[in-house]
Amino acid sequence: MNEPVLTLADLADWNRPGTHLAVLGHPIKHSISPPMHNAALAELAKEDEAFADWKYHRFEVHPDDLPKALEQLFAAGFLGVNLTVPHKIIAFDRVARVSPAARPIGAVNTLVRQPDGWHGHNTDGHGLSASLREDLEAELAGADVLLLGAGGAARGAAVECLQRGVRSLRIANRTAANRDALVAQVRALAENISVIGVDPADSSQLPPGLLVINATSAGLKPDDAQPIDLMIMPGPRAVYDMIYNPAETRLLAQARSLGIPAANGLGMLVHQGARSLQHWIEAATGRADVRVPVNVMRTAAELALAAH
Repeated sequence: MNEPVLTLADLADWNRPGTHLAVLGHPIKHSISPPMHNAALAELAKEDEAFADWKYHRFEVHPDDLPKALEQLFAAGFLGVNLTVPHKIIAFDRVARVSPAARPIGAVNTLVRQPDGWHGHNTDGHGLSASLREDLEAELAGADVLLLGAGGAARGAAVECLQRGVRSLRIANRTAANRDALVAQVRALAENISVIGVDPADSSQLPPGLLVINATSAGLKPDDAQPIDLMIMPGPRAVYDMIYNPAETRLLAQARSLGIPAANGLGMLVHQGARSLQHWIEAATGRADVRVPVNVMRTAAELALAAH
């Protein structure tokens, strides 16, 4: 059953029994997080009836209303919240505490209810690493990475690359000023890791064996230009596109036509969601040993995408 889209008006007199979770976005109606999480909760309830009254909802929340929404959700007793763009950045300075791993990203996508207020985490990096491992058999540790993009998603990916210990990180973006700004920001976290900005059209700056990660929005629309032409690159190791809808962007189609291992971002969505659910379960039960059914979440996400 498709979870209805709720608004702040629904929180005004919230008195539903059970343990509640939510995703906030603008717009939010196409989010596949509710069916993904509710499928996982239903599976968990088969083994432990304590999860039978857990429910994950979607809320349409304008960015201007996010502070009010967080207050109302906390007052209503919600256990946890997921945030989509642009709420991830807005919420960063409006929570009681931010996890050390999320601080350098400057954004939180997962909020956990604690006695002193919301505690913020960012599970996107975990989602990226887990999906690279699962879908491409690729590890960030020791890899030479070419990261495409200079926005919030790219910053999160860059921080994950550095925290996982890549050998080198090249950042490419069509707007040089944005690229250089991101390079300057993440170099402070790099320690002994080489971080350089490159021109995506200059093949001389691109050595063979790069793990290419697209963190731009190029590919969401059929007529979008590719963020990079793989034909100019000397033998990329693999290509990962954070976009998952459409399932195959022009970048991924070109990668496959060239025989380069490639994967879209659905696995990242699933694994970041699974890590969020782990945070909430541990906060509610004190248990870190509950296994979140990742395969069930992925199947539900695939079905939801097909339905859309």
